[in-house]
Amino acid sequence: MILTDEWKDFLYDEIHKEYFIKLITKVSLEYKSKTIFPRYENIFSAFNLVKPSEIKVVIIGQDPYHGINQANGLAFSVCKKCSIPPSLKNIYKELVDDIGCKYPKNGDLTQWAKEGVLLINAVLTVEEGRANSHKDLGWKKFTDAVIKKLSEEKENIVFILWGGESQKKESFIDTTKHYIIKSPHPSPLSAYRGFFHSKPFSKSNLYLQKHGKKPINWCLHAE
Repeated sequence: MILTDEWKDFLYDEIHKEYFIKLITKVSLEYKSKTIFPRYENIFSAFNLVKPSEIKVVIIGQDPYHGINQANGLAFSVCKKCSIPPSLKNIYKELVDDIGCKYPKNGDLTQWAKEGVLLINAVLTVEEGRANSHKDLGWKKFTDAVIKKLSEEKENIVFILWGGESQKKESFIDTTKHYIIKSPHPSPLSAYRGFFHSKPFSKSNLYLQKHGKKPINWCLHAE
């Protein structure tokens, strides 16, 4: 299991529980017998790119993209050379409309992670071509615990919940200490029901500034 020391300390109790040890064993066997995404070393990329103490915003997705080599371990993010998926295209449209960024040239959201955004999926792995195929392995129990611990031990985090699956995490967030932004999923099937014009990026930054935190630079630089 590839987690940084900071995360191992922060999640010490959780990663030593029996269910988590069984989960990692199951996942390892899946990687040996099937094509699973993201690559094994990238399962915890969302965590390893931002320290628990540096998290300002949490964006929660469902599970990784299940196409060949799309997923890179960050929710909604894909490899730089991959075509930009429909949901991410809509996120970018809202980004341009909300705060005037230029439309990004690729779908890699690593820069957001380095700004203090935890881009976490409810389920961290998926079998090729089978969306949500790992939803019953135990990942949801783990990510529920991550959200709950962040809520309990940190203050003034913005939690962005797009769509029904991510909004199931709402019950683990203390709204007296944190800010929740909810809207429909950015998928083309639902984006027009309220995702567009929901202004999640500017709302996040207003909240962070109000609580003495440096705002996120949401504008992605093309490389």
